[in-house]
Amino acid sequence: MYYIKTVNDKIRLPPEMFGSKVEDALLHILRDRFERRMFKEIGLILSVDNPKVLGNGIVIPGDSGAYYGVQFDALTFLPQVNEVYECEIKEIVEFGGFAVIGPLQGLLHVSQISKEKFFYDKKAKTLGSKAEKRSIKKGDTAIIKVSTVSLKGSTTETKIGLTMRPDGLGKHEWLDEKAKKVAKAEPKVEVKVEKKADVKAEKKPKEKKEDKK
Repeated sequence: MYYIKTVNDKIRLPPEMFGSKVEDALLHILRDRFERRMFKEIGLILSVDNPKVLGNGIVIPGDSGAYYGVQFDALTFLPQVNEVYECEIKEIVEFGGFAVIGPLQGLLHVSQISKEKFFYDKKAKTLGSKAEKRSIKKGDTAIIKVSTVSLKGSTTETKIGLTMRPDGLGKHEWLDEKAKKVAKAEPKVEVKVEKKADVKAEKKPKEKKEDKK
């Protein structure tokens, strides 16, 4: 999921940047230092913005630079276990497929595609099943859930595991097929409404008035 985090840090401003506006110079340094880097606590930092200088700069004897406390906003991406994404399959290999999760990629292992067994077709470069004759290939989109997350110091070292085994996940056409099967299997209940017969109220006979003598 994407987040906007507020981060505090101390940044060294080199003497060659003293002529620039402090906020602009610090923003340039912050972007070089933090963007596209992975941190276990906050995830992958995508962009840095809105630097605020906290107090005056500090000069250390023997150092020609100045040190500033800085607070800035960071747009981050931090995948969490059980999050569900609509993903594009970017690559198919013998042991599974790689799918795009935001700015990162995760591995959909062949055992996690479905409850049935899938096999790799080297010629077609697809993963297919024999039972239901389903297949998955590069460029397909599917509903996929994050099963494991292991954040490391870089995007290449970070490992994200994916799954489509639980109900409600998979390629859209698979889900549509399942919904149609369920709809056909459900028994139709007919409700008959019986009309009540019209019953005419019988008129009571009028009582005859006795003649008064």
